[in-house]
Amino acid sequence: MRRQAEQDAPAPGPITPDDLDQVVQLALATLREAPPTAWDGKAGTLEWDCWETVEHLADDLFAYAAQLGPRQPPLDGEVPFIWEPRRPGGPSNAIHADRAAGPAGLLQVLESSGALLIAMARTAPPTTRSYHGFGISDPEGFAAMGVVETLVHTYDLADGLGLKWTPPADVCARVLHRLFPDAPTDQEPWPTLLWATGRGELPGQERRTSWRWYGEPQQVG
Repeated sequence: MRRQAEQDAPAPGPITPDDLDQVVQLALATLREAPPTAWDGKAGTLEWDCWETVEHLADDLFAYAAQLGPRQPPLDGEVPFIWEPRRPGGPSNAIHADRAAGPAGLLQVLESSGALLIAMARTAPPTTRSYHGFGISDPEGFAAMGVVETLVHTYDLADGLGLKWTPPADVCARVLHRLFPDAPTDQEPWPTLLWATGRGELPGQERRTSWRWYGEPQQVG
């Protein structure tokens, strides 16, 4: 009966710019609780430190906004900014924060990059299509990608910084529906998203050692 109820339940709604705005602000509120001396530690299981991971997240949000920016967005590759690491093994970014500005400045860079993607997701026509390595996508798809990046990298950061991070279940459910159509629907959304991105266990499922999302717009009907 439970499985039939799940099949009969309406699909989660779309991801919106408001969802991305909410998630970015929740992440910022969480990260502002970090001790100033904690940013050089590793971010969870990542090879990057917490400072670099915030730069990477800001860079992701900026890059997704940039893909929606041209009047004729590219369908065969990324907008050709230069992405490069600051050290061997560090993230390849176009966006870097001035360390002299401290953690407050770092989080301001993150908020600004988030605002760019939120604005582009609000203003780009829904018919817009642009390249991503996981599928040519639309404004909703890029907003959803920004939501996933923010949710899971804040999880990495919270682990490294000793903070608690439990995002809204409804947003997790909608982003799973939009980008991870192969994910199980009979578990709680947040643990399922962690499993889908290789960060957690899920009953009845093998742990993922590699993963991807599916950014193409979903067919209606």
